[in-house]
Amino acid sequence: MSRENVDTFRRGVEAYNRRDVEALLADADPGIEWYPAILGKLSGRATVYRGHDGLRQLMIDIDDTLAEIDVEFPEVRDLGDQVLGVGRIRTRGKASGVVTEAPLGYVADYRDGKVTRVRTYLDPREALEAAGPRE
Repeated sequence: MSRENVDTFRRGVEAYNRRDVEALLADADPGIEWYPAILGKLSGRATVYRGHDGLRQLMIDIDDTLAEIDVEFPEVRDLGDQVLGVGRIRTRGKASGVVTEAPLGYVADYRDGKVTRVRTYLDPREALEAAGPRE
C-alpha cells in the first residue's frame, strides 16, 4: 500500500497549504498524533496534537500565529508504512510580518491508508534519522 501512502502524503501537503482541515481529516486516522516543529520553535515548548480535534486545534494555532505558511517537498520517499518528505517551509508572522524560510523534513506513518502520526523537523537530517535505517 506504499504508493497509496505517497499519494495520501501529497494530498495532505496540498490540503495543509490550503488550510483545508476537512481534507486533512479525510485521510487522518481518528487517533492521529501530529508533532509540529514550527510551533514548538515559536512557543519554545514541544507540543503534540492528538486526534481529529487536535488536528483542528493545530490549524487554529497555526492561523493564530502565522499569516502565511507554505510547505513543499521536492523529495518524497516511499518507505512502506512511512513516507519521508524533505523540502522547505516558508512562513510570515501574523504580528511581526517577518518572512522566514527554512529546510523541513516530515515523517508520516500510515496504517490502513490513513495517516496515524506526523513528525516534522526543521532539520531534514533529523527526519532522516527519525525514519530509521532502511534495508
